[in-house]
Amino acid sequence: MVSLNRDEILNTIPHRDPFVWIDEVVELSETQIKARKFLDPDLEVFAGHYPRFPVLPGVLQCEAAFQAGAVLITKCQPLTEGHVPVVTRLNNVKFRRMIRPGETMDLDVELNERHLNAFFLSGKVSVDGEVATRLDFACATAEVEL
Repeated sequence: MVSLNRDEILNTIPHRDPFVWIDEVVELSETQIKARKFLDPDLEVFAGHYPRFPVLPGVLQCEAAFQAGAVLITKCQPLTEGHVPVVTRLNNVKFRRMIRPGETMDLDVELNERHLNAFFLSGKVSVDGEVATRLDFACATAEVEL
């Protein structure tokens, strides 16, 4: 099993602060990735969502799973040089638990199928073993413009 630190993650995906939603990859195989993100209580998103009851927006939970999927695809599936995976579809999203400041998201993403430049994945976001979000999504490769 392979693991990656934050610098290695940043060498894999085009995202940059303040929009990096993975701190570390704890396991990586040809078809699965397990990653983590600690949610610092000082993240600006919590100031506005919601001021008296801060909750991580569901769309950012999905984005964390997307980024984990991008690392999985980029590290384990040969891509044409100058291309990155981008999300093309999101299905079957279920939010089951709120995620609060100070918690750590565990991200589990599995590559279910690849067809040419299309990747079909499923993801799970958990906190302390409790599922917060489940989702299915697809990615395709897009050329990076310099």
